[in-house]
Amino acid sequence: MAEEKKKRMAIIASKGTLDMAYIPLVLASTAVSMDVEVRIFFILYGVDIVNKKKNRNLMVAPIANPAMPCPIPFPNILGVLPGMTAMATMMMKNMLKKINWPSIPDLVNICIESGVRMIAFTPTLDMTGVKESDLVEGVEIAGAAAFIDFALDANISLFI
Repeated sequence: MAEEKKKRMAIIASKGTLDMAYIPLVLASTAVSMDVEVRIFFILYGVDIVNKKKNRNLMVAPIANPAMPCPIPFPNILGVLPGMTAMATMMMKNMLKKINWPSIPDLVNICIESGVRMIAFTPTLDMTGVKESDLVEGVEIAGAAAFIDFALDANISLFI
């Protein structure tokens, strides 16, 4: 009898804002706990999620984010005013604290310790000047072929 092939999830994390960093990490940590082989490929701004110099200070961009809750109704265009990014970030951090969610650095470590393979794209590192030593320990470096090779056999592929 043939052995059943393990389920796979391939995630591309392309955004490095606080709100968008949680999505791939929560999905990956949940999937790996369900015995799914998971790899997250960090490309472009998504590399900030695994950059130990940046991932503690990810921000929320209020502009073009109309679904973001606000204590007072105001037009979305006001998001361009000075201080609005800091205010939106503080609001999100307060919401996350209320539900006792881990920080991004903690969630990255949870993923790595749980067996999620985290991979930073070589071209992004070259383009941005991020060095391997800037990355969280345990993060690998690879090119597009590594993603394609894994994703070809993935049951789920997500672009976030």
